[in-house]
Amino acid sequence: MTLGDKLRSLRSVEGSLRGLGRAMTQFELAQAMKREVGRGLSQAYLSQIESGARPHLTHTTRELLARFFRVYPGFLVDDPEGYTATLQSELRVEDAKIDSLLFAGAEHFSGDPELSDALLVVAQEPDSRRVLLLLAEILRVPGLADRLSEVLQPGVKASAEQQDDRRRGRRHPPPEVSN
Repeated sequence: MTLGDKLRSLRSVEGSLRGLGRAMTQFELAQAMKREVGRGLSQAYLSQIESGARPHLTHTTRELLARFFRVYPGFLVDDPEGYTATLQSELRVEDAKIDSLLFAGAEHFSGDPELSDALLVVAQEPDSRRVLLLLAEILRVPGLADRLSEVLQPGVKASAEQQDDRRRGRRHPPPEVSN
């Protein structure tokens, strides 16, 4: 966000706070600053700042605007290129949601320490979304999960019935029917 964008935004917020139902004009801002802070800037100077004709403020001007708008003086500069105050992408937002679900799942399945630990391991990965997508691809390849399990956990073999279910594409055992 440029300095000009920030000043326009601050005028808008200030107008709303003052009950104007609109942004303060540059002229109204100049008058209010003189009245309330004792010193002000001209409407023409404010216009130059907002248009980008004056991309940098003097220390005195920055302090005056910061005091009037009640913001930190460092806010009144152009943001560096690529800077954003929000999460970097929608995928990062999704990853945060996934992590939240994984942490909740780990807590929910605390009675199964292995499963709980597995969920925590995935949640603590920097890109848990990618890990889950990779797991899905592993499960799509017939027999790959069993082969990986044999390599990574020697001595732990799935029952013949579980292996048959996986080959047929079933991920969970069928539900038991009660009479």
